[in-house]
Amino acid sequence: MVDEERMREIYEFTARTLKTSRPVPFGALIVNTKTGKRLMIGINAVMAESDPSAHAETRTVRLACKKLKTPLLAGYTMYSTCEPCPMCMANALWARLDRVVYGATIADAARFTLQIHIAAKEVARCSDMHCLVDGPVQRDLCLTLFTHPKMQKAFRAWSTRKTQTKS
Repeated sequence: MVDEERMREIYEFTARTLKTSRPVPFGALIVNTKTGKRLMIGINAVMAESDPSAHAETRTVRLACKKLKTPLLAGYTMYSTCEPCPMCMANALWARLDRVVYGATIADAARFTLQIHIAAKEVARCSDMHCLVDGPVQRDLCLTLFTHPKMQKAFRAWSTRKTQTKS
């Protein structure tokens, strides 16, 4: 029940972006594993920050670590609207999160945007660091972030951008 409530919370936070000029379907929430107290919440900012590593999970971990003034988040759980990609899951492992709970799956996201097709559980399994990975939770709800007409328009714009190079 707690996982469903937390996933709804990050879904609602992320859904607010659908009313902006830069909608994103990816959001993350980090809470204290024991108390449930919110530590940090964030959204994907790859386009806004012109940073391919500015995924919601990675940004939220960075902000949480900065707030706590430590690179370690043992004792915390992350909720994400989508299964973390390998980069984000590796970041969660390095931060020593207790647990990662996700909504939509990597396969769901791949229907709309580019993905690296390695499950978060597989990344965790191949690691020396321990982190439970649970999901999908509230999958159908989180999937609506991807299927919203405004997000579909954004996906089309993302896929038609040409690679920019400097000479």
